[in-house]
Amino acid sequence: MGTRDTYDQSLRELDERILSMAGHAADAVEHAMDALENSNAEEAQAVIAGDDSIDREEHAIEHLCLGLIASQQPVASDLRKVSTAMKVVTDLERLGDAAEDIAELSLRRGNEVIPELLTLLVQTGKEAVSMIRTAISAYAAEDMTLAAEVIDKDDVIDEYFSQIKNALAKYFAQEHPEIDCAIDYLMIAKYLERIGDHAVNLAEWVQFCKTGIHKHQRIV
Repeated sequence: MGTRDTYDQSLRELDERILSMAGHAADAVEHAMDALENSNAEEAQAVIAGDDSIDREEHAIEHLCLGLIASQQPVASDLRKVSTAMKVVTDLERLGDAAEDIAELSLRRGNEVIPELLTLLVQTGKEAVSMIRTAISAYAAEDMTLAAEVIDKDDVIDEYFSQIKNALAKYFAQEHPEIDCAIDYLMIAKYLERIGDHAVNLAEWVQFCKTGIHKHQRIV
């Protein structure tokens, strides 16, 4: 096998590892929200335990990227692909962290729920997971249309977050015994907003990989 063939194989391996890590991160967010919705302690604990695996995937991909840069000195589109991968894994790792945080809050709440607020959180979570999975598909296919769809959906997550904040403001204005639960719900809503931002980051890195232009990166 020639040098270029070996290099191309390494790039394919890079894509495979990115997509595998991305799938695990999306699953973690989905399972964390399922655990919250269904008060499922076992599922929440599995999300928490799985975060170490996502962290290990991040380190392995970073090592592969650095090896490619050092040994192959990629240029043009190949350099963009490797650079994109190093940025993407950061967002994927933070998705895993957010899922872990939601799972920990779910465990803390146990069976205590505020139904009307939980419904809004679950709807927001489903939209956020959809954004992540669409961003993953955009990365796999280098599909600019799918990437743009993810970016456009950011307003949907922001609107859900506003609805949750307004509902919580009304809730806090009254006397309720579940005040600690409401505070945790506000934290979960913030995590979901950040998850949406990470999905947008992923989509914008797809655009960068394809065009070499990156409009901006959200710091979350």
